[in-house]
Amino acid sequence: MQIDQVKSYLLQLQDSICTALAAEDGGADFIVDEWQREEGGGGRSRVLSDGAVFEKAGVNFSHVMGANLPPSASASRPELAGRSYQAMGVSLVIHPRNPYVPTSHANVRLFVAEKEGAAPIWWFGGGYDLTPYYGNREDCVHWHRVARDACAPFGEEVYPRFKAWCDDYFHLKHRQEPRGIGGLFFDDLNEWDFDTSFAFMRAVGDSYIDAYRPIVARRKDTAYGDRERQFQLYRRGRYVEFNLVFDRGTLFGLQSGGRTEAILMSLPPLVRWDYDYQPDSGTAEAELTEYYLQDRDWLAEA
Repeated sequence: MQIDQVKSYLLQLQDSICTALAAEDGGADFIVDEWQREEGGGGRSRVLSDGAVFEKAGVNFSHVMGANLPPSASASRPELAGRSYQAMGVSLVIHPRNPYVPTSHANVRLFVAEKEGAAPIWWFGGGYDLTPYYGNREDCVHWHRVARDACAPFGEEVYPRFKAWCDDYFHLKHRQEPRGIGGLFFDDLNEWDFDTSFAFMRAVGDSYIDAYRPIVARRKDTAYGDRERQFQLYRRGRYVEFNLVFDRGTLFGLQSGGRTEAILMSLPPLVRWDYDYQPDSGTAEAELTEYYLQDRDWLAEA
């Protein structure tokens, strides 16, 4: 295992994503907050707040160690419970100001579980997904096309498999509703050798800006009013619900004693909940759930 190479890549990825997003925003830059964790390890959080384009953008790097793998990491592999571990990754959530620019999330990570007298067990995970407030077919197709192209060198079956996994994972069970229009999600990836798995993680990480930045550039100057803004704040509530109830990364961070400010940087600065809100039929707000928030094969439909 080349753990130092993975860490070096993740730090470079954080740098490159922050540079691209700050350039696209043009009105604010990321502040840097380095932190240490008592049990072992630490991280480097970067947050852009109140920008011209991004109301809040957080890009977090962490590398943490512990004596016992937290339940959220061993739930699907109970045989690993009780092992010591180290985990490193980059995780980001971008909340734009303009309701016509989608929220986006990305994460790439490496876990290593260790036990005295046994070979280390490693796996990669990650992916990215897109959460629009006002749907746009061009954006959905572009997002999935970049995701497909990132997967293509690793096999024709990879994109359909991880696209379906994303649709299944980013789903609010209590509302029977997808969080967004999907993308890629993978976890427990060690079926390939380490170098191939690492190369795939890099392909996913490196393609994120190619997937997201053109969408931001196309939509960031779209005119909007209070109606669109209030709908955006309402829909952000779904994002909060998923991250606090279902997200494995959030649960891992809290269960492992991570830094709360870094873990919860994914939450939007403003959000609202309305009791039993129903959009008017035939509106763009109704179209979001009726058409866009469905498990669609965007590339086949294109």
